[in-house]
Amino acid sequence: MDTLEELWDGLLSREPVKILKAFNTLSLDEKETVLDHIKKMADEPGLHLEQRNSARAALAVLQA
Repeated sequence: MDTLEELWDGLLSREPVKILKAFNTLSLDEKETVLDHIKKMADEPGLHLEQRNSARAALAVLQA
């Protein structure tokens, strides 16, 4: 990924291929950190519903 914004655009795209492509650019440590963050996002009450839904979609792909 060229930028952090592109990484998160891919991870939260709700498109399985883009999610996996973005995730697979990360190191093992980065993957753990990002996965933890996405898990928090999925249930964060302060986030917009669409952001939570995107996080949940990413989790579904990454935990499959």
